[in-house]
Amino acid sequence: MEKTIVPPRDGRAFHLAKGKRIKITTPKGHQAADFFAYNAADTAEWLSPPHTWLSSYSVTPRPGDDFLSRFRRPMLKMLEDGAEGIHDMLLPACDQFRYEFFGYEGPHPSCSENLMVAMRRLGHEVIVVPQPVNFFTHTNVDSVGRLMAPGNDVKPGAYVELEALIDTICIVSACPFDISPEGWEINAGGVVSEIEVEIG
Repeated sequence: MEKTIVPPRDGRAFHLAKGKRIKITTPKGHQAADFFAYNAADTAEWLSPPHTWLSSYSVTPRPGDDFLSRFRRPMLKMLEDGAEGIHDMLLPACDQFRYEFFGYEGPHPSCSENLMVAMRRLGHEVIVVPQPVNFFTHTNVDSVGRLMAPGNDVKPGAYVELEALIDTICIVSACPFDISPEGWEINAGGVVSEIEVEIG
């Protein structure tokens, strides 16, 4: 498999032909990976977590589940989960405004920006930032509906493996969230690290 390292706080786009696989690994653990996917033939069709979990009856992706597009068509299948189910399909991609909301001052890298830059490198302009699949992200909803995303305890070397069901463009962002508001630490300890991507 062809291996690429996505540096901390950065993102990369990958062409994934139908039948090919993508393996996403957090080598050091505790690092969230925002994942986006588009139909390579028509970028107006993108992976939609809400359409996916409505079909799968689960807000956490599981081996055997199909990820659906916003047109409810299967795009990718989850083959393996080496991260003990610690994934999220509820949180939007971080952006400048989220950092400001939590009190950060000044510009900050974000998964939204990483997506836009990665797609521009391929000649595509992103106008809408889709809801990502947040691999290696721990979220929970309490009994009164309060949502939290405490620092994840994903182990070093944890991974997921997916198979493309159509020709896709996949984007992986090593989430830059390095601040630690209570209940929203996301990357444990506010430390960010690289993500490893293998295509084959």
